[in-house]
Amino acid sequence: MPTFETELYRGGRFVADDAVYVADGEPLPANAFAIVSKKRYLAERAALDARAGRLGLVLETADTLDGLDSTLDRFATIVLRFARYADGRPYSLAHRLRHRLGYRGELRAAGDVLQDQIVFMLRGGFDALEISHAGTRAALRANRIVVVPTRGNAPAAQILEAAE
Repeated sequence: MPTFETELYRGGRFVADDAVYVADGEPLPANAFAIVSKKRYLAERAALDARAGRLGLVLETADTLDGLDSTLDRFATIVLRFARYADGRPYSLAHRLRHRLGYRGELRAAGDVLQDQIVFMLRGGFDALEISHAGTRAALRANRIVVVPTRGNAPAAQILEAAE
């Protein structure tokens, strides 16, 4: 779950996040944009699919897409959590979602999101980043990391200066 210090970076700027992470077993807010775990979605699929509000899914680093392939269009956002900087499994999931399964919704990186990873995250298909690292937020605010469009749909980013 994001902390109060986490900010959402999307489209080249920090934006308000209208999504609410809902823990397993907690009631869903009526008609709000709720993000639930894979475990909860699979256990409550019928009720969640019948729900009126937008729905997001969070996948932890060890989660797979098993059981989700036919329902991906249901999710407005899929959050892939980076448990730690050196773990590349979320990149593989992002690539599979974008390039093999054709997922068109928002693909959000969360967890250990650092400025050195942003180029690779954007190339991998992520289009939103939940950032809690103060140095990375400062680098983006100071335009030390510039996101530039490239051919195709994948933007690229350039790190202009290392954070202190």
